Amino acid sequence: MYDLVFPALALLTIALGLFGLVAPRYTAGALDLETTRSTMGLSELRASAGGLFVAMGIVCLWTGDPGAYAMLGVAYAGAATGRLASIFIDNPPKRKAFVFFLFEAVPAAILIAPVLTNR
Repeated sequence: MYDLVFPALALLTIALGLFGLVAPRYTAGALDLETTRSTMGLSELRASAGGLFVAMGIVCLWTGDPGAYAMLGVAYAGAATGRLASIFIDNPPKRKAFVFFLFEAVPAAILIAPVLTNR
């Protein structure tokens, strides 16, 4: 099962990262972010919501290393943790924030579970 699911999650990661990398204005709109006063916000989106995720997904596919997939899971877990904190602290639009949380927490659980069950 992991032979199909892990690469699929890596491909999904690359696809989502490509939005941030090549379409940062679209990504900003989808995330309710505003780019004001300078284009530094676009630069940040290309880097943190784009290139970072594209690179992580590519390395997972390229190496096929379970450790790489586990670290991709850790990245998703970090994002899910931040999203959950935001839900309780920042009061974002609940439905949208919860959907984004699921898109982070589910891949995290799938990618990290094999590491936790082997120890």
